[in-house]
Amino acid sequence: KALSALMTYKCACVDVPFGGGKAGIKIDPKIYSENELERITRRFAIELAKKGFLGPGIDVPAPDMGTGEREMAWIADTFANTIGYQDMNASACITGKPINQGGIHGRTSATGRGVFHGLDNFVKEPHFMNMIGAEVGWAGKSYIVQGFGNVGLHTCRYLTRAGATCIGIAEWDGSIFNPDGIDPKALEDYKIEHGTIVGFPGAEPYTGENLMFEACDILVPAAMEKVIHKENAHKIKAKIIGEAANGPITPAGDKILQENGCLIIPDMYINAGGVTVSYFEWLKNLNHVSYGRLTFKYERESNYHLLESVQNSLEKRFGRVGGPIPVTPSEEFSARMSGASEKDIVHSGLDYSMERTAKGIMQTAQQMNLGIDLRTAAYVNSISKIFTTYRSAGLTYN
Repeated sequence: KALSALMTYKCACVDVPFGGGKAGIKIDPKIYSENELERITRRFAIELAKKGFLGPGIDVPAPDMGTGEREMAWIADTFANTIGYQDMNASACITGKPINQGGIHGRTSATGRGVFHGLDNFVKEPHFMNMIGAEVGWAGKSYIVQGFGNVGLHTCRYLTRAGATCIGIAEWDGSIFNPDGIDPKALEDYKIEHGTIVGFPGAEPYTGENLMFEACDILVPAAMEKVIHKENAHKIKAKIIGEAANGPITPAGDKILQENGCLIIPDMYINAGGVTVSYFEWLKNLNHVSYGRLTFKYERESNYHLLESVQNSLEKRFGRVGGPIPVTPSEEFSARMSGASEKDIVHSGLDYSMERTAKGIMQTAQQMNLGIDLRTAAYVNSISKIFTTYRSAGLTYN
């Protein structure tokens, strides 16, 4: 119930027109074979569909802990071949699918990319950085990530690209630490090859009490819920926490961290990149056409004609005595000249969504004098939107 309520507020927070729901199977996927997992997943999909809990206009699940593209493809296939066999929108019953099954480019990295944008919007905001006594911008920032699954991996990739340094990564079977910086790409390759981050040559095994208690600028819990609570919150030294996981901080832990001057960027905003791109995938499935397909060639040719037109105008004005006047596009324009691909559209849509939501949270925090309490600001925005929707729909008694 707590997770489905959080999903409701999360969708409202980033203006995604979904409600909220959560379901799962309480097993450890590591101890089952692929064939067993497929049978479990397909049976789960059948039970959901039979009870009316699955469908493009009813409930649209997406991957979470222990699942990925593979499981989403099984669920989509099960639905399309059973309850949804006459529904032309059957592929929209679930998101996070592989590209060849109606998925969308950029969905796999969406939550991690959203975490980066969520941090980016606040790290570059002088008002909030001054409140916690931190420098504006990414230069010299160090970070620790708890959990190196899909979300943690992509978060590391984007934060390192922005100029921050990863000094530690904690996983369920062991943690690694390197104050000089860990290369996320090398670690990703190592994990694919060995199935674990333990023994990675680019860092030392961590032997202290808990990696999360080490000094760093940014802490990203990207694994389980309730990892920071009243018993350990006072040991956290990070100035900024980005809640990439759902509910990683308990209310009591949150209170202690805020009193210690820690800026917590709440889960309902920062990890909403996944549900935002799930929404884009759902729209793509309902429209039955990929983004950019209809406009790609037209945009490219329009841009070539624009350059040609500039060249002709210059030659008309200055003559062609010394030969034709070449109009060379800049590197940036050249890259964008051929029109936006689906990935470009998804990335810019996600960037815009995260930026707009961050501005809304900052505005509410300042108007209501909430200081660094961004969670309350995000809740105020979300609940206000939900209330307005209910009131306009006539579902509440005014």
